[in-house]
Amino acid sequence: MINALTRVYCTAFLGVRVVASGSLQHVVTTVKDALDDGGLTQLLLFDDSTGKPVDVDFRGKTDDVLKRLGEQFGDLPGAEMNDQPARRVGRPKLGVVSGEVTLLPRHWEWLKSQPGGASVTLRKLIDEARRAGDKQSNIRESQEATHNFMTAMAGNFHQYEEALRALYAGDLDRFHHFIADWAPDIRNHVKRLAANAFSKEHL
Repeated sequence: MINALTRVYCTAFLGVRVVASGSLQHVVTTVKDALDDGGLTQLLLFDDSTGKPVDVDFRGKTDDVLKRLGEQFGDLPGAEMNDQPARRVGRPKLGVVSGEVTLLPRHWEWLKSQPGGASVTLRKLIDEARRAGDKQSNIRESQEATHNFMTAMAGNFHQYEEALRALYAGDLDRFHHFIADWAPDIRNHVKRLAANAFSKEHL
């Protein structure tokens, strides 16, 4: 089993200042050592992958806090060999699995005319579609994480709404312009969360 607290990455803020960043275990240990109870009650932790707050009960010793968080997040199971699905009939060395594809005659004619034949062409088309889908998914996830954090920490900042519109419009230059005068640690974390929110055409 893998300790979930070392796989969740977060950033802790005290007001508008970053006080710790890294794995949840590292951040909790750091802030417990550095801050008194008053500081801990004002501390806000954010999940770096979602931009959402992480609720932490800082009562007791560091081990007590980590134990409660471990129960909250649970352990992340490692890869188990027994979980691998049985391979179907095909060419085992390549991991090829046969299946049925229904196409119109004109589709088959086009596929057969492509270099490598139908199978090679279909695999290339699927790989390209998957890459495009992964890219769009990364953009959406980055936008959502940035939005979540901005709403929590910069909702009353100057030009917040304009920055949010620029984020979803994919306009990197305007986005950076609107957040330029924000508190440095807030601005830098927003940029970090938004790193994948813009297509390469805008970088």
